[in-house]
Amino acid sequence: MEHAGRLLVVAGLCLAVVGALLWFGGGRGWLSWIGRLPGDIRVEGERGGFYFPVVTCLLASLLLSGILALIRRYFG
Repeated sequence: MEHAGRLLVVAGLCLAVVGALLWFGGGRGWLSWIGRLPGDIRVEGERGGFYFPVVTCLLASLLLSGILALIRRYFG
């Protein structure tokens, strides 16, 4: 149970850091490329549009998998 508590604290801190980075740098500056990578699908028509960030999702998945592998290695 002690390991689960430590893991939750570390995961919460990581989530807070990522949230702060997105909050303070989201719409401007160095984080404005998130969601606008080449390969993200955007279709716009007269009556609406569709947007699916394929490459952004793959990049986020790769990053989160790496972070979780590190957490598992050092805390698991």
